[in-house]
Amino acid sequence: MNHQSTVAFIWAVADLLRGDYKQHEYGDIILPFTVLRRLDCVLAGTKEQVLEADKMTAGMTPDIADFQLKTVAGLPFYNTSKYTMAKLRADPDNIAANLGDYVRGFSPDARDVFEKFDFFARIDSLDANNLLFQIVDKFCSVKLGPDEVSDIEMGSIYENLLRRFSEMSNETAGEHFSPRDGLELAVDLLIAGASSDLEQPGKVVNVYDPCAGTGGALSIFKDRVNEYYPNADVYCYGQELNAATFATCKADMLLRGGDAGHVAFGNTLTEPAFANVQFGYQISNPPYGVDWKKSKREVEAEYRNEGFKGRFGAGLPRVSDGQLLFIEHMVSKMRPVGLGGGRIAVFMNGSPLFTGAAGSGESDIRKWLLDDLDVVEAIVAMPNDFFYNTGIATYIWVMNNNKPAERKRKVQLINANGVFTKMRKSLGSKRNELSAEQIRAIVQEYTAFEETKTSKIFDVDDFGYTTVTVERPLRDEHGDVVTDRKGNPKPDASLRDTENIPLKQDIDEYFEREVKPYAPDAWMDRKKDKVGYEIPFTRYFYEYTPLRPSAAILDDIRSLEASIAESLAKVGL
Repeated sequence: MNHQSTVAFIWAVADLLRGDYKQHEYGDIILPFTVLRRLDCVLAGTKEQVLEADKMTAGMTPDIADFQLKTVAGLPFYNTSKYTMAKLRADPDNIAANLGDYVRGFSPDARDVFEKFDFFARIDSLDANNLLFQIVDKFCSVKLGPDEVSDIEMGSIYENLLRRFSEMSNETAGEHFSPRDGLELAVDLLIAGASSDLEQPGKVVNVYDPCAGTGGALSIFKDRVNEYYPNADVYCYGQELNAATFATCKADMLLRGGDAGHVAFGNTLTEPAFANVQFGYQISNPPYGVDWKKSKREVEAEYRNEGFKGRFGAGLPRVSDGQLLFIEHMVSKMRPVGLGGGRIAVFMNGSPLFTGAAGSGESDIRKWLLDDLDVVEAIVAMPNDFFYNTGIATYIWVMNNNKPAERKRKVQLINANGVFTKMRKSLGSKRNELSAEQIRAIVQEYTAFEETKTSKIFDVDDFGYTTVTVERPLRDEHGDVVTDRKGNPKPDASLRDTENIPLKQDIDEYFEREVKPYAPDAWMDRKKDKVGYEIPFTRYFYEYTPLRPSAAILDDIRSLEASIAESLAKVGL
């Protein structure tokens, strides 16, 4: 059974819930049972040995007993209950008590997964509705062992289920699910040019995702790096706010042999984990256009009290969209240049490119990233209709605090909007995907660092501008200029205007050329100058399409009229 068939089978189990549960509750039941069945299948091979070893741990300290049982299981988790899911079927009358005993038999990290799922409450609810045995029985029919389903396929199963349940309940799947092809591109961009770091013998590679979701980005990074650099030892770290997706991520981490302590539960903005750890690589897909009202008090306090010693010293974006807060957080976690530097690949929508005028939080953050730190290396425009929950424009920002000499004070923009393969069947809003060849082509354009039709290279200063206030004199009812006590003209607030003047242009020359000819009495109030930064990505790749000649349009209309007349004649009208 391939993983698509497995998803379809598991999805069909949800039909048992119809009538007793609302659609938005299906995922809260089906997902933890999927995780449970996966753990059950993975542990099957050493189950009897673990039970025998458990008898021998009497009198041992908990730490030593835990170490012994993990060694026997060959995994960073185990289960000491006499039950398996198959054995639960033998006693349908006591299914709730026995299933509870089975789950409590997991080692602490694995048990925490089910506590985050609130699984014991699910057991009681299903038992009360006489559905518990049927659900267990159904899941015993699906084989989720490592020989049948690889770790990569299991990750896809989790995320496909999440997407379907999210669509069913009208939730935003994009907050925790990114398409695999997009993640593969982001990973390849992240590690492109980092071969000197990754190919070192015995290299320890730490990667971090502050919005980890089910851990898909981390697992793809690990798999991709191990494919290209087999000697690299990859350690994944992540933090996730949603309890169900955190539980799934932690379970996946355990199944892959990772350290469950490297996955933290909580709000990255207010309760950041791994405070003393910095990372050579970071990859993430923060939520788009989601407000940070719940985090406002703590974030603003850190901004006021810690400034640049904290994470948000560059500024705060408007409260309706927290994407740039995650960027500031990730930059604070970059490995220092002296230790090899840090690289980031992060998905964002178009808003962080240009939202906010000079002096706004967004503009100040862009100035900090582009000018003060010079960490923005490239921005890649993705195809529309690429994500499962939205058709809007999305971008991958590639950041590096240790740019090579040729990229310093430079930013590469790559327009991959037109690079995609149409899917035979849409998945949610996702209608377009990237083939392996298309991913390679985009990465090659990035590494070539050359000007082409779809790759443009800019100086950092190209994105900067000064907003200058232009005043016009106040005039009385006779048209005479009103002056102050020093004889200077008073400004008319109703005529006040601003000009955004590129940093590379002389402000006085611009004013004389662009303003004075049309407003001879105008002057600039330079005390109000504000420097801003924006990246008008679309403008740089806009191609003018000449309008068709009116004669050609008229010919088309006449041809269409003739065709309509002919069709009407055939039906006798």
